[in-house]
Amino acid sequence: MLSRRFILGGIASGLAAPLWAGAPASSLFPAPRPTNWERQAIPTAEDIISAAALSGKVAFAVADARTGTILESRNPLLGQPPASVTKAITSLYGLGNLGPQFQFRTQLVATGPVSNGRLNGDLVLVGSGDPQMDTDGLVKLAAALKASGIREITGHFRVAPDALPYIQSIDPAQPEHLGYNPSVSGLNLNFNRVYFEWKSVPTGYTVTMDARSRSVRPGVTTARMAIADRDLPVYTYSSRQGIDRWTVARTALGKEGGRWLPARNPAAYTGEVFRTLARAYGINLRNGDAAHGAVTGTVIAEERSAELRPLLRAMLKHSTNITAEAVGLSATTAHRSRPSSLSASAEAMNAWAAANLGGRTNFVDHSGLGPRSRISPREMVNALVHPGSQDTLQGILKEIRLTDRQGEALPENGPQVVAKTGTLNFVSGLAGYIKTKGGRDLAFAVFSADLSRRQGISRAEMERPSGGRRWTRSARRMQNDLVRRWAAMHDV
Repeated sequence: MLSRRFILGGIASGLAAPLWAGAPASSLFPAPRPTNWERQAIPTAEDIISAAALSGKVAFAVADARTGTILESRNPLLGQPPASVTKAITSLYGLGNLGPQFQFRTQLVATGPVSNGRLNGDLVLVGSGDPQMDTDGLVKLAAALKASGIREITGHFRVAPDALPYIQSIDPAQPEHLGYNPSVSGLNLNFNRVYFEWKSVPTGYTVTMDARSRSVRPGVTTARMAIADRDLPVYTYSSRQGIDRWTVARTALGKEGGRWLPARNPAAYTGEVFRTLARAYGINLRNGDAAHGAVTGTVIAEERSAELRPLLRAMLKHSTNITAEAVGLSATTAHRSRPSSLSASAEAMNAWAAANLGGRTNFVDHSGLGPRSRISPREMVNALVHPGSQDTLQGILKEIRLTDRQGEALPENGPQVVAKTGTLNFVSGLAGYIKTKGGRDLAFAVFSADLSRRQGISRAEMERPSGGRRWTRSARRMQNDLVRRWAAMHDV
């Protein structure tokens, strides 16, 4: 296949077929360097930032990824909220302390002997924090329990969620109904979300709460919904006796609809769904108290997550907060000991980053949802160019397609970018790697934030603050144009 660089070198296309039979992996001819005139035509970083007209502060750094030499910067030492860019560091932390073959495991453990289909003891659902466990995974465990021959249990069914500390919400300042701000524990289900569905009927509304999957829709009672005659707030939440109690404003409901809401008691939620599924297989389980500490016994069945590398690739693509927190908490447990809190685990990751990535971070969690986290562009670039980081991250970061001034995607033979985005209200970040058309490797980080504007948002406005979407669109356009500039300006 004739490369564009080869064509630009002036070689006749008719020579392509015989010359490129068994072609080398890279061009025999160097790519032409941008001329001074071409460089002068590239907008300056200040022009791009001015055109974006963002309120707040913009900071960036771009470096040669092989040498670490800074090529351009603006406010490079300014600590900014990284938002979900944090997940790139969490990925390095997880792989460094758990290993790429690590898998989360969810087990059914029998605490006593089994004789003639009777378990003389308790049955315990033991979690290790799997953030991807869904209802279909529990179906497999229930089927395996049935296949084991157990038909009766003399003791109780218990859940064991203590592998990770219970986190009621990643960022307590966020409204309770936001699904991207879930609870975290050693037992998680459906990203710790429950499905709320409503439908109007002549007498009002029918309401259901379930743990639906692709194959089943088991109802739950650990989360309950009541309709209230009010306009605002749309949702209220309280927890009593281990039950999530929600109310929703009647005026916010149309004829029918549904949405996922957080399950704030994930261990109880997971246990209830499993008991329902086991009952469908003819096995009745008496509910008991949660099991705390180490659980010993015979493993009856086990479900494993994907290995860590593909799990992280999915996390970075979809920016899944619960995955980041489960991985970070598990990495801290492996690196030190089981942390007492999310902030304690973040402190352990900060210390690990300083020792292993050559950069200072000040994170308050592993997902970037907490707005008090800080990192400067220079420190982020230091982490990206650190030996081993580039090879590790380039295989799992999401590909970013750059666009031209009209918003059209650049040709596929243009610069290649893999990076992690980060977005909070009036906060936007992007960090990763650029391979220029000529083959030069760059590392970059750009963070924008209007903290005054963010701090002025009321709790009721957090889901959709006035002007927030417009600000974010401008920040992303600016990031695209800056990366496009760097790819052209610093090509070999």
